[in-house]
Amino acid sequence: MLEPFNVTMAEVEAAAHRLQPLTWHTPLIHSDWLSKALGAEVWLKLELVQTTGSFKLRGAVNAIARRQEREAHPAVVVTASAGNHGLAIGWAARHFGIRARVHLPISAPAAKREGLLRLGVELVDAPTYDAAETQAHEDAATSGAPYISPYDDADVVAGAATVALEMLADEPALDTIVAPVGGGGLLSGTAVVATARRFAAIRVIGAEAEASPVFSSALAAGRVVTVRVEPTLADGLAGNMEPDSRTFAVVRDLVDHVAVVAESSIHAAMRGLFIHERLVAEGAAAAAVGALLQSDLDLAGRHVGVILTGRNVDADRFRSILVSSSPV
Repeated sequence: MLEPFNVTMAEVEAAAHRLQPLTWHTPLIHSDWLSKALGAEVWLKLELVQTTGSFKLRGAVNAIARRQEREAHPAVVVTASAGNHGLAIGWAARHFGIRARVHLPISAPAAKREGLLRLGVELVDAPTYDAAETQAHEDAATSGAPYISPYDDADVVAGAATVALEMLADEPALDTIVAPVGGGGLLSGTAVVATARRFAAIRVIGAEAEASPVFSSALAAGRVVTVRVEPTLADGLAGNMEPDSRTFAVVRDLVDHVAVVAESSIHAAMRGLFIHERLVAEGAAAAAVGALLQSDLDLAGRHVGVILTGRNVDADRFRSILVSSSPV
């Protein structure tokens, strides 16, 4: 049986101190729109205004900083990414004066690909996200460069956990946190923080794209399984997790529920966030709001924090969502 990460609150708090000069403490805003729709009090954590456009910067900065504390400074780091983690690794690598090589699926949005090139990242294309992970591991084994997983890395998880730490500092009354889940790094970190604050009975919910039902399938099977991944607006959540990923055990043990979010709900959430809140959210970020809009979560009367993880969506894709009332 896979064992969970041993990520402690001391490590999360150390990560928060490490990140403080380099990342934003992002706003937590009340949403009248969603509060009225749910009969709850709903706050949105705006990681979409984070540098590089997503929460991923937290894990990347923490992971590279920790490697520099523990090891000789690497000349280059290697990773696989659907886009946002690569952007974060590229930014962090440039800050620390090293190079980054990112294995990226050819389907990655142009907004993310172009951002990577602007950061001077070396890009290696792969046919799918799963292939990108395989290539990146082979690259690290051959080159000797450290591999930094987007999710299966204790330092990445500790960095991601600082999102929940900030949310509870800003709004201590929160009793529910909803986070998108792809590989499980953010959801794992959120669960670690919520468990440490268990006296407050915080419920943790993951929001997974129906087109890539990695965690719901794994939880049903009691082990990591390979699923068929379909095209999705939530490209940042698409792809299988590694068979030995420790995030599965954290989610299994600490997360209350993983909601499967339909494409129509992700579409409605992206559109609604712009119309009602004037926020540009990519599909992966909107999945958490999509889970609320499906109305199959019993959240009435609760104090709900929703993590909007990123904004890096192609302009043409976003424009088509705004003008269409049905999924594109």
